[in-house]
Amino acid sequence: MRNALEIPLDLAHTSLIVTSDNSGGIGSKADDLVHVPYKTVAYYSFRVAAMECIAAGGEPISVVLQNFCGHEPWNELVSGIQLGASQLGLYHMQITGSTESNFTLRQSAIGLLVIGKKTSEKKLVNFSQEAIELAVIGLPLVGNEVIEQAGDIVPLTVFQKISRLPDVFSWPVGSKGILSELQQMLPDLHITAEMVVTDVDICKSAGPATCFIAVFRQSQVEWIRKLAGDYFHSLEINVK
Repeated sequence: MRNALEIPLDLAHTSLIVTSDNSGGIGSKADDLVHVPYKTVAYYSFRVAAMECIAAGGEPISVVLQNFCGHEPWNELVSGIQLGASQLGLYHMQITGSTESNFTLRQSAIGLLVIGKKTSEKKLVNFSQEAIELAVIGLPLVGNEVIEQAGDIVPLTVFQKISRLPDVFSWPVGSKGILSELQQMLPDLHITAEMVVTDVDICKSAGPATCFIAVFRQSQVEWIRKLAGDYFHSLEINVK
């Protein structure tokens, strides 16, 4: 993954996966650009880093929170992380971190690391094969849309189930949008917007990974559709 650091350990076939996310100008301060509870801020930041970790073949085991919002929001931030962890069935997630206490910022800001243990080898399937399919699961949303259109955000549980399927490669979509992620996934194809066929805006930011790209075998289409439900959006790349 583009935002995943793999650290091999001395133990045979054991690695740590480290992923991260940050958030600025989103929270409960007067000068914030998007006003939401701190629980929501931490939940979505955890969501991004956890999805990156899982997509890289890791199982999240701990979180490091860097809090620049002040002392008071700490417990609320932790509760947001715990909410995301519970949705993934990670009820014993360890959380640590620190708070900037010497200076008060005018806007909210946090940084978050997820540390995971590698549990599987996730490799991109060969797109040159005729039996390969792609889909966007969820919709790209950013800013206040994340609150107003929460029903269009793919749930963590759906992402986790699809990511665990054999021969399925999941790629969370970030702020640069679907087209940028496709170009990173498949650099040899030199993908342009004109080559992509889908009903989703491929150039729009997906904010806190409100959607992801799934790559899978043609024989898995019905199973992926069943797991994704209404979050499923077909995606085709016309390669000349």
